[in-house]
Amino acid sequence: MASKLFAGATITGKDGKAVDASAALDGKIVGIYFSAHWCPPCRAFTPKLAGAYNEHIANGKPFEIVFVSSDEDEGKCREYYASMPWKLLSYSDRATKDKLNSLYNVQGIPTLVLVNAEGELITKEGRARILTTEFDDLATLKGAASGGGGGGGGESPKCNIL
Repeated sequence: MASKLFAGATITGKDGKAVDASAALDGKIVGIYFSAHWCPPCRAFTPKLAGAYNEHIANGKPFEIVFVSSDEDEGKCREYYASMPWKLLSYSDRATKDKLNSLYNVQGIPTLVLVNAEGELITKEGRARILTTEFDDLATLKGAASGGGGGGGGESPKCNIL
């Protein structure tokens, strides 16, 4: 289950209220979106990702995204999150953020990791794949993950994270 990746974590919806991770994530392809407001490539990619997300949701696809912030403080995180239509890992849960960064070897942002309904890695290259792959074909990308934390093999600009 995809929710196992967020066991013990607080995920919130757009209304700011905590959501049940199992109800929000299980049975869906889940994008884990590592990003921050201070990163120009992130700010350029987020609207494109939001467009793809809204299209998939409007078409009834089993898809959800969780924003994992690399912002300097919660205020900046919330300000940036206001532009996003998906879920948010609580900013105060730095332990889960660090666990996910380590698990997927995230070294730069924006990075979009895609996992299947069982929580297994589909690809670390979600940033390119979500815009170029038909939704129904995403699950067949299993094994397409390459190192580097996603972003088109270094072709797309990224910001370093500390």
